[in-house]
Amino acid sequence: MAAKAGDNPDSLMTLATVFCLRNLRKTMCYQGFKNWLCLRSDIFLPSEICDKLVNTYMELVHTDSNFEPEESFFQLFSDPRSTRLTRVQLREDFVRDRDLEAIRKQDLIELHLTYCNSLSSRSLKTLTCFRETLVSLCLFGCSHIFYRKGGAPLACNEDTEDEDEESPASRQALETDFNFQGFNRLRLLNLGGLPDEVDAETLLKPLKSLTSLDLSNVQLLGTAFLTQWKDRLASLVLYNVDLSEELVSTVVEIVNLRHLDISRESRRTSKFKMTRKILTSIVQRLVSLVSLDISGHIMLDNCTVPHFEEAMGRPSTEPCKSSIYPFQELKRPLQFLGLYDTTLCNVTHIPAYKVTGSKNEDQVLNAIEAYTEFRPELAHRAINQLFDIARIQHCSQLLRALQLVIAALKCHKYDKSIQVTGSAALFYLTNTEYRSDQSVRLRREVIQVVLNGMEQYQEVTVQRNCCLTLCNFSIPEELEFQYSRVNQLLLKILEPARQDESIQRIAVHLCNALVCQVDNHHKEAVGKMGFVKTMLNLIQKKLQDRMCDQVMEFSWSALWNITDETPDNCQMFLNCRGMNLFLECLQEFPDKQELHRNMLGLLGNVAEVKALRPQLLTPQFITVFSNLLDSKADGIEVSYNACGVLSHIMFDGPEVWSMEDPRRDTVMDKMWDAIQSWDVSSHRNINYRSFEPILRLLPQSISPVSQHWATWALYNLVSVYPSKYCPLLIKEGGISLLEKVLELDSSQPETKDMASKVMEQCEKFKEDPMETNHAQEVNYGQRG
Repeated sequence: MAAKAGDNPDSLMTLATVFCLRNLRKTMCYQGFKNWLCLRSDIFLPSEICDKLVNTYMELVHTDSNFEPEESFFQLFSDPRSTRLTRVQLREDFVRDRDLEAIRKQDLIELHLTYCNSLSSRSLKTLTCFRETLVSLCLFGCSHIFYRKGGAPLACNEDTEDEDEESPASRQALETDFNFQGFNRLRLLNLGGLPDEVDAETLLKPLKSLTSLDLSNVQLLGTAFLTQWKDRLASLVLYNVDLSEELVSTVVEIVNLRHLDISRESRRTSKFKMTRKILTSIVQRLVSLVSLDISGHIMLDNCTVPHFEEAMGRPSTEPCKSSIYPFQELKRPLQFLGLYDTTLCNVTHIPAYKVTGSKNEDQVLNAIEAYTEFRPELAHRAINQLFDIARIQHCSQLLRALQLVIAALKCHKYDKSIQVTGSAALFYLTNTEYRSDQSVRLRREVIQVVLNGMEQYQEVTVQRNCCLTLCNFSIPEELEFQYSRVNQLLLKILEPARQDESIQRIAVHLCNALVCQVDNHHKEAVGKMGFVKTMLNLIQKKLQDRMCDQVMEFSWSALWNITDETPDNCQMFLNCRGMNLFLECLQEFPDKQELHRNMLGLLGNVAEVKALRPQLLTPQFITVFSNLLDSKADGIEVSYNACGVLSHIMFDGPEVWSMEDPRRDTVMDKMWDAIQSWDVSSHRNINYRSFEPILRLLPQSISPVSQHWATWALYNLVSVYPSKYCPLLIKEGGISLLEKVLELDSSQPETKDMASKVMEQCEKFKEDPMETNHAQEVNYGQRG
């Protein structure tokens, strides 16, 4: 069988790294002073392992809510004699000044800090500790790093107490003492988002050997300083930098550029018009160019070949056939060409192997891939376009699309716009049309990022998208690896009394599905989370509104499922006024058949618990159950479940029946009449996982009517659904118990006759198991 999309396993290195990080105290550390982690004295780790540990740690912190960050984690790498770090990538506000200070003795070659807004100018001082080894430095979005906290002077002291460590650095006092003097090995520098108060020219002046420079969103007072690297610079990014003819003239002097990005976020914010002359100048002067991004620019019409003059045939990457005049000057096709939010992406012949734009799926996926890390504002728009493709058309690059959306959601966990569009796209990319092509691992990744979104945002649109996406999975099977977490999140959604109606409906449906067909320990765990109380609160609210809708019915169904063979949950139901709500619902909605079935199914579970049955043995409840024996609602289901409740109560014997009205004999007569009125070939809206509660009613003489109800139930199920229930009955020892029914003098003749038929049906099934009834079961409830 061919491997499904996204089925490549994690490497042993990755698995071992994650295991160690989740079990630091059991593998490489011990608890030291102030409960800080300390590296064991016999541990010596090379850079390949240390880099992997730090970078994976950051990923787990941001993407796995079950992962507990360690306050002193970075201290483990404070001594280069036992741990070596060379390439470190840190992101978001989680990173603090003291974390960088902890690793200041390391000989870092690469340090990438992205959106680290908790860093202050103390970290600038730490950067100077790496100046002799650092080759690549990224400070993208770390705008606070150029300011002192609370106006304090620049300092780097390992004993400094972080009085305001938890809050982002203030922007009270600009740090003026820092420069890149001594960073002689630095070749790649990203200063995207540099504050306007910082003079880029002065800051960069000491750097003589840069080959790559990113000044995205930086306000440049002058441009001539860029020419100091005109013979060395291979990559220049000026995203969202205001273009001018002066700047373009400076750029084309940097003749060895291989990558040039002069794109903008949007044409709406652009005053500069990209002319044919400017593009031609770039192509002619920068002959080494392999990558160019001019996204978001207004393009004048004279840049493109008229449609009727375009080269015939299929779209071509050959420069000579280019539909964009200036690119006909290229010696070879570009490896990458950014045309997102421009009119040029719509032309036929584009001389580039990878193009960003909005014309087709390939261009949109290229845009998500190119812009996710540093330009979430563009990635958000591209994901929105992918959403339309998946919804209206067909996504032909499913694996790539899913992986890119997952990566965007992981990278921008705190970006609401990405979470909204990404979760919406995932809903369509995981639906039935694409499901067969997706591996277990890939679908688990989707579930993880969806739950991350639900955790981070209480906003209606994100919650709805995430809940809808979860509905695309087989529940509970595909969610079992995150069973506790998903239940907690859904219950949290349902906590507010006034919740969005559509989210409430989807969340209750998911809750119901999650407690159907799972082991009892799962149900008990979810019960302890407050599941029973939450469902009853929803029912109470619907009663106040006098509304019996899907939320009401799903809530009772969920309670039916979660109380199945779980006495603790049955007890919770009774403790939380569940019986009062049952009576109120019965009175308020006398004609709601499915509601009645769900409620009686739940009470059947309660009645199976001997210790709880005395609470049901009141004149009021017995009268209600007795009256429901005559119900024709939902076929025989309501009558059947009411009779099941009474059968368990009768099984406790006449001595517990302390009431005078209704009399025990009268109720038993009604039970006999009800059972005899049922069609034994009835198809059922019920799903038994075990016959144990029924089987315990067989070998007894206390209540013949309870014995008869149990025998009828077994005969109905094994005759209508033999392939499912004959093996179950045989496995659970039902045949020997039926034989005892035949031996008991107290067993009624019709009961013995039905018991014989059950045994015959099972014998017949054993002889020819292929002879089955193909009736369709509807699994609304777990079992009665």
